[in-house]
Amino acid sequence: MTRLLIANRGEIAIRVIRACRDLGISPVAVYSQADRAALHVRLADWAVPIGPAPARESYLVVENLLEAAKRTGATMLHPGYGFLSENAAFARRVVDAGITWVGPSPDSIAAMGSKTESRRRVLQAGVPIVPGMTTPARSAEEIAAFGKEHGFPLLLKAAAGGGGKGMRVVRSAEEVPDAFARARSEARSYFADDAVYAELFVEHSRHVEVQVLGDKTGRIVAVGERECSLQRRHQKVLEECPSAAVGPELRARMEAVAVAAAKSVDYVSAGTVEFLLAKDGRFFFLEMNTRIQVEHPVTEMVYGVDLVAEMIRIARGEPMSIDEKPAPRGHAIQCRIYAEDPAHGFAPSPGRILRLRRPQGPGIRVDSGVEGGDVVPLDYDPMIAKFVAWGQDRDEALRRMRRALAESRVDGIETSIPFFLSLLEDPDVVANRVSTQFLDGWPYVPKRPPEDVAAASIVAAALESMDEARKRRPQAAAGCGPGPGAWRTARTSFGLRE
Repeated sequence: MTRLLIANRGEIAIRVIRACRDLGISPVAVYSQADRAALHVRLADWAVPIGPAPARESYLVVENLLEAAKRTGATMLHPGYGFLSENAAFARRVVDAGITWVGPSPDSIAAMGSKTESRRRVLQAGVPIVPGMTTPARSAEEIAAFGKEHGFPLLLKAAAGGGGKGMRVVRSAEEVPDAFARARSEARSYFADDAVYAELFVEHSRHVEVQVLGDKTGRIVAVGERECSLQRRHQKVLEECPSAAVGPELRARMEAVAVAAAKSVDYVSAGTVEFLLAKDGRFFFLEMNTRIQVEHPVTEMVYGVDLVAEMIRIARGEPMSIDEKPAPRGHAIQCRIYAEDPAHGFAPSPGRILRLRRPQGPGIRVDSGVEGGDVVPLDYDPMIAKFVAWGQDRDEALRRMRRALAESRVDGIETSIPFFLSLLEDPDVVANRVSTQFLDGWPYVPKRPPEDVAAASIVAAALESMDEARKRRPQAAAGCGPGPGAWRTARTSFGLRE
């Protein structure tokens, strides 16, 4: 049986494991010391330790990953997303080791992985881009000069980056030196490359991206678009497919441009071309992500395509299984559930999950990397699950997502579920009046799931009954308690029965 090593962890590792099972492939997991009991380790056929908890000593160590593949006889390798998934040098090492790389060619990754090189490529293909630098900035003064020529605000971006890392908005020349230093430091930390460039910051724009698939026959197909405008600190938190802001004519134009961008680097595998959509309907190329995206499930739900399985088939030399672009069906929304405390500035909330109840029912999909009893470590990205809701239209998808969030339960750690319960009741979100800056000034008001509210009400009623009992019977204060009648009152007042 063919073995495929997954050079990643968490929910994306489990997603690839499931695709392997569907294709009759044996999945191989790798794990750091912090992940030795993780769910992806328990679900794989093979599991190989690769180092201590810090990613730089485990998941980012190329030699350890290649040795794990050699030890287990894995002939294929899927990088997932994050970590080394867009590292062209790693892809070349994998290919040179005689292992099939499940993704685009190293040359395509290199071309699109450098945000400045990708801008040059797509410009030659006639793709509209935001005015910006085509080579990394050598100094803060160079960025300030660009701003004086093209205007402010500017967006500083890591040339080798993605996922909102290494990004800073600067609104004047005076802000450039500090922002440039911080962006370089963050880029170096996350991508081992401190190259930074600047582009014009388009205010109140939307973030719309197009999913593409290419195979080794030369075919490249666009598989619809996703709306990813709701972002916090340049990090997506909620995604939709399709975008309610994109009509048929605009969709056709964006898909044609996305295909042209992919063709400019002879793209093979799954990839995503990201655009800024201005208020006046113009759109500009941002970047191309040469990997599977975190938000790929919403496209799968609407278009009925298993994107991860397609990546594996294409890597084996097979043509993609779709003869033409599939027709969309309905609407899908995804919420990224993080181990964070939204009531305290989204501070990380690592620890053991004492109880976990996932949402179920019609139209609901959950991609998760944890179970009840698992420990969420502080060493990695805090996303623990993705809730996806599908409906015949956007309204039904929203209602189903609210249901999914309300019936979920995670005890032992804080999560972003209350944040989404509040967000999805905001009138502007419901009416799709959003932009990439929407959450910058959005006033978060905590909203607990109905079950928590009911439980708190029962406790409050019981305490009130106990207080009344103490007043009627002073001896209760000595430890006799309220008696069964008080608890009966507390429960039946909320429609409960003993």
